[in-house]
Amino acid sequence: MSKKKLILIADDERGIHESLRMYLTREGYDVYSVFKGDDVMEAFSRMQPDLVILDIMMPGRSGTQVCADIRAVSMTPIIILTAKGEEVDKLLGFALGADDYIVKPFSPREIVSRIQVIFRRLNQMNNEGDQNRLTIGNTTIDLKCYEVLVNGKQVFLSPKEVEILYLMARHPRQVFEREQLLDSIWGFDFDGDERVVDTSIKRIRKKLTPDTDILLKSVYGKGYKVEVRDNA
Repeated sequence: MSKKKLILIADDERGIHESLRMYLTREGYDVYSVFKGDDVMEAFSRMQPDLVILDIMMPGRSGTQVCADIRAVSMTPIIILTAKGEEVDKLLGFALGADDYIVKPFSPREIVSRIQVIFRRLNQMNNEGDQNRLTIGNTTIDLKCYEVLVNGKQVFLSPKEVEILYLMARHPRQVFEREQLLDSIWGFDFDGDERVVDTSIKRIRKKLTPDTDILLKSVYGKGYKVEVRDNA
């Protein structure tokens, strides 16, 4: 019998915990609740959850700070939950390494659906095994452990940035339109702006060292593509 997946909910509204707990337990998940930002990392370290639902505005340490703390030690999936709906807040959430972003008010069914999509994607990656490891010249992208190495040294990319780089690097010279990347990486039901793609590409370029053999190129009016550096 497989172990139930544990969802850590960090939010200061008890009603959020109660509604999500009801739906998540019905779907077979275990749930653990935290109400203050200062308590999240202790609970995260002790409980080792499979996914974190993280509110931005909490007493004590903010959700954005906690998201960065988690990403410093783990690639556990994070869904940011907040009343802020401005695009800049979504971009910040993804920049910090969040896997998804949901604006209040929301339907608990929507949360469950987003969680299931994340776990299906992770299961697919685990089942593909070595297919998730790609080496091009001096650069290796390992999607299973979300690790990028250039000349053997790790480059710290967020999960979404790793997924974008891996997808494009698997298909060198293929042009990916912004909408295509949104559908492939964030999912067809993502309701954010296409600027999240542009912002992610800029961050990947900035983080990759200048000597990487994987080059991200812009195609005017179309999107982006990967080219491989010719070292001959």
